[in-house]
Amino acid sequence: MTETSLKTDNPYVPKLTTISKIVQENDINDLKTFRLEFQNPEDAKAYKHIPGQFGGLTIFGYGECPIGIASSPTDGDYVEFTVKKVGVVTTALHEMKEGDTIGLRGPFGNGWPMERLKGHHILIIGGGFAFTTLRALVRYMLYPDNRQDFGDIAVLYGARNSGEMIYKYDLDDWKKRDDIKLDLTIDVGEDTWKFNVGYVPDICKTVTLAKTHPTCEQTIALVCGPPIMIRFTIPVLKDFGFHDDDILLSLENRMKCGIGKCGHCMVGEKYVCTDGPVFTQSQLKDMPKEY
Repeated sequence: MTETSLKTDNPYVPKLTTISKIVQENDINDLKTFRLEFQNPEDAKAYKHIPGQFGGLTIFGYGECPIGIASSPTDGDYVEFTVKKVGVVTTALHEMKEGDTIGLRGPFGNGWPMERLKGHHILIIGGGFAFTTLRALVRYMLYPDNRQDFGDIAVLYGARNSGEMIYKYDLDDWKKRDDIKLDLTIDVGEDTWKFNVGYVPDICKTVTLAKTHPTCEQTIALVCGPPIMIRFTIPVLKDFGFHDDDILLSLENRMKCGIGKCGHCMVGEKYVCTDGPVFTQSQLKDMPKEY
């Protein structure tokens, strides 16, 4: 029996995958998207995820890191992860090449509530490289078989500068479409930058919500980004009439083991990896401000 044909239901044992594609996402090259294809076809069939979930990437000999799934289940028989080089494990991953083998566990977490989103207008607010699971959601909603399930789709995405914006190939495609509204912003203006300049909460208020305000009662907002961005974006949404139950946030940055055993992701009595990472603002209000 070959190594790739071993079967196990042990959640601690990673499935073997091959890196089939690597994309450099930013100018300083510390953000890369890795496309993984399962070596065992049965593992590919079993790995069913929804946008918003995360997986555990195992770099053999170095360790594991939990990362949000950046691809949509509609993309094909592969899974993509966008990873920032910040430590030993992620640095080892960044040094790997196409054709190398890594392990994958999951998918973990509750993900974005797809059934609840159906029939609503969708407002997506993302910042920095936390845009990964939101990108997966947009790709899912824009898939031809799914687009009719959702109303207007508005996306606000911000980064420190244009060189830090990820998924430029997707952004260019979305700009050309007439079934999605895309607002881009960077913190400080650049000579060649043609879009908004300012922090995400400010652009959310003065640009994006100015367009969606008349329909905010039928709109669900999904937010993922740096904690400081989330902190100042929530009051803007509230001022425009969004209810706490209609504001969804992801705490994916707290992920560890993924199966509620290690306790590192706990916020109060909640395990972010099993009870989340997606929570409503109503739920977060009742949790300690540890996130």
